[in-house]
Amino acid sequence: MNILDTIIARKREEVAERKQGTAVAQLLLSPAFNRATFSLRASLLNENRNGIIAEFKRRSPSKGVINATAKVEDVTRAYAGNGAAALSILTDTDFFGGSTADLVAARFNQLPILRKDFVVDEYQLFEAKAMGADVILLIAACLSPEEVYTLAKKARSLGLEVLLELHAEEELQHINEFTEIVGINNRDLKTFQVDIDRSLRMAAQLPTGLLKIAESGIDQVENVQRFRENGFHGFLIGEQFMKAPDPAIAFQQFVKALHKLSE
Repeated sequence: MNILDTIIARKREEVAERKQGTAVAQLLLSPAFNRATFSLRASLLNENRNGIIAEFKRRSPSKGVINATAKVEDVTRAYAGNGAAALSILTDTDFFGGSTADLVAARFNQLPILRKDFVVDEYQLFEAKAMGADVILLIAACLSPEEVYTLAKKARSLGLEVLLELHAEEELQHINEFTEIVGINNRDLKTFQVDIDRSLRMAAQLPTGLLKIAESGIDQVENVQRFRENGFHGFLIGEQFMKAPDPAIAFQQFVKALHKLSE
């Protein structure tokens, strides 16, 4: 069993436990459930933003602890203040050290927030809406095309946007009319090896009209520039900032260098 299989097996157990603890009817009563959401698509196309989906992540299965002391409020405030197009908040606890509380704590920011987790059940969509998320992640590697369609359609009915994550050519069949934003992960979720050219190789095979996002392993501003030149609108980056002593300063410096490169 690879790491992704292990994560998904545990996630199914976790979702069953959470269903027992909080019914959907209770989630519907959350103050955040009926709030007007922010559009990731609109933010990625906003020329006043830099296209970076800046992530708050404490640890990962491949790297272990990345940052155990950073405060989500401080880091996300800096992300938003320095031009990030959106925020990505890990809510998986067992493998990434995240929580629902992290996303709730970041909700004061006036930006789209992606709930970064392993979605395997419609219940998690209601959870995402109740905690204040604007976007949910669907990972093709752990879902069938039919499951992606069902979950994406339901998410859209709840007012949530969908980021569909691909990492191999055979997953292109997961794209449907409810997945208008597609991320290509440079990291193989089964081996956690990074291939920075993965996004570029697959980009040409995507249907026209989709917003393309490069994910993982982006540690240089030159990478972002290269992706931009190849038609990408978004860049999901987290570890590059979170591994620094002060993620806020790391993000500010990265953005400054990106602006300088673009001049």
